[in-house]
Amino acid sequence: MAGDPMTTTSGFTPGPLDRGATTYVAGHRGMVGSAVWRRLEAAGFTDLRGRSSGELDLRDRASTFDFFAETRPRYVVLAAAKVGGILANDSHPVEFLSDNLRIQTNVLDAALEQRVERLLFLGSSCIYPRLAPQPIREDSLLTGHLEPTNDAYAIAKIAGILGIQAVRREYGLPWISAMPTNLYGPGDNFSTTGSHLLPALIRRYVDAAGTGAPYVTNWGTGTPRRELLHVDDMAMACLHLLEHYDGPSQVNVGTGRDATVREIAETVAEVVGYRGETRWDDSKPDGMPQKLLDVTTLERAGWTASIGLREGITSTVGWYRAHEGTLRDVG
Repeated sequence: MAGDPMTTTSGFTPGPLDRGATTYVAGHRGMVGSAVWRRLEAAGFTDLRGRSSGELDLRDRASTFDFFAETRPRYVVLAAAKVGGILANDSHPVEFLSDNLRIQTNVLDAALEQRVERLLFLGSSCIYPRLAPQPIREDSLLTGHLEPTNDAYAIAKIAGILGIQAVRREYGLPWISAMPTNLYGPGDNFSTTGSHLLPALIRRYVDAAGTGAPYVTNWGTGTPRRELLHVDDMAMACLHLLEHYDGPSQVNVGTGRDATVREIAETVAEVVGYRGETRWDDSKPDGMPQKLLDVTTLERAGWTASIGLREGITSTVGWYRAHEGTLRDVG
């Protein structure tokens, strides 16, 4: 059943976080982590800690424990993960399962050793069954078969949710989980092989507009429906949940509205200014037919998204064009 914002761990009541406390953002160079970092900075946090993957490999257990013992953070946001789109997930399930399980287990165990006061684990809406009733409620977790193109990643994230719940039950620490819908925005992965839906569309249409290509070919049929959330909204939701929510259930984070992939592609083309034809390759997978989250729990906790889809796409296209020459093609 969806968590009740008023259902708390023993002796804990959510409230404002100490802006001077040591706060670790795991994955602070990624799209989500960097947005969380920006939000915390804007909110007045003065002791933010982060390490790049080159400085700290969270898959390395000893190094992770050493880092936590050295910094002793009071708050942690776990946004570090190996992520990718349909092609990457379907092609590299071993890496998506192994890397994410190791990152999560090491961070959660090290945080537990230091008795981190407040921790937020970020997952993904792909944890839910492929054919879950729409909109998807939190209690749909583990009620059906997963989407096979990203089941390895989903299983890893489900393990993280259960890890949070286990810590709450056994140690009484007020740790929580948030499951965002499809995220996009500045800092996204725009690679040709590893990107999610929206950055893939943006790159495709910007490239086509630049070369004058007569048509763009997108994957699938264009009929699946997707809910998109700007990463800056997600970052605001993270801080809000840390200060206003405590419950055993993961919390869905989204807009409560979706659109077909075809409609999203049309909006991207309009924003980019592409005038050519759009074609659809139905030999490629569609993924889940629909993935719309029920955001009742989030709304009861007092938060709703504020960045509209067209507004968010426009700003993201602008960011991509400004950074296009400096982006790495990461699969």
